[in-house]
Amino acid sequence: MAKQIITDLDLKDKKVLIRVDFNVPMKDGKITNDNRIVAALPTIKYIIEKGGKVIAFSHLGKVKTKEDLVNKSIKPASERLSELLGKEVKFIPATRGTELEKAIENLKSGEILMFENTRFEDLDDKKESKNDPELGKYWASLGDLFVNDAFGTAHRAHASNIGIAANIGEGKSAAGFLMEKEIKFIGGAVDNPVKPLVAILGGAKVSDKIGVIENLLTKADKILVGGAMMFTFLRALGKNTGKSMVEEDKIELAKSLLEKANGKLILPIDTVVSKEFSNDAAHSTVSIDNIPADEMGLDIGSDTVKLFSEEISKAKTVIWNGPMGVFEMPNYAKGTIGVCEAIANLENSTTIIGGGDSAAAAIQLGYAKQFTHISTGGGASLEYLEGKKLPGIASISEK
Repeated sequence: MAKQIITDLDLKDKKVLIRVDFNVPMKDGKITNDNRIVAALPTIKYIIEKGGKVIAFSHLGKVKTKEDLVNKSIKPASERLSELLGKEVKFIPATRGTELEKAIENLKSGEILMFENTRFEDLDDKKESKNDPELGKYWASLGDLFVNDAFGTAHRAHASNIGIAANIGEGKSAAGFLMEKEIKFIGGAVDNPVKPLVAILGGAKVSDKIGVIENLLTKADKILVGGAMMFTFLRALGKNTGKSMVEEDKIELAKSLLEKANGKLILPIDTVVSKEFSNDAAHSTVSIDNIPADEMGLDIGSDTVKLFSEEISKAKTVIWNGPMGVFEMPNYAKGTIGVCEAIANLENSTTIIGGGDSAAAAIQLGYAKQFTHISTGGGASLEYLEGKKLPGIASISEK
């Protein structure tokens, strides 16, 4: 059964609880990247246009100390939302209580209220993160309808997503437009892709991607492996990897994945090496058969970029998760840039980035608009790619 989306709900004059993901990076109390707030605008604007009363809430980081109650207020995000909408957002510095309840009762259609960081409820006994039944029930009592637009937390069973959905009432919860896109693109690419499907996986550890590789081996036509995890696979093939990062306890697993893959897993053929983990140190490109004993691989090489680009050019669906090297250092960013360009230049294909560092790279490199979809959830998109059932999506009402 398909999930209800926001357009299935009658929003007029209703108090609409909306779980957004405003877990934005902050420095000295200022937001350094507002992508997640911008991503929530279509859903919030739709509720306003349809005459609903918006009650928005989100977590921000982890709350462990009393200082966090000062440093991790969601207020800067509510102020940025107000600027982006060109409209007042009433901020209530509480997660429950009379002040919040009165402010919600006084809300008029088309108005917006945001309440404090949901993780403030975690300070004493993790009521939010452990889905305290009373908290979910209380938050659900504040609204008539619930819209979940926070894909970034869909892999978590929290009071602010499944707790509210369980208590709001039958047929009264729906996915927002952002959540709908994630279900459509990532869910669709995994469950029903247009073939050929090429997956590109990078990042540091094989252990982070085991489930993804195992699930995609049954769906993808090719899986291209880059990033530091490539060295664990190369070691599994009996190659010397010098001082490169290798998960020694995952070599046997890498071996079994290569056997299972039956030629679907494509590994790099060259790598950029250096004696030091530094952008300023001398570096060179070598074949994977000639990695010096005293050097470490920090990026895929130019021949691998060509090989990967060739495979990508044949794809009708592409999923990319994880950079190809230490892309934060310019000398080791060429592999990630090359792969990013190859995907961005595809025509008539569905191209999806599964959040995290690869999303940051595409945005940083100016290619964001050339992808069909960039996921807003790193951990959630990884679990979705693994084929896991995400509690935040499962709890939304069926159509």
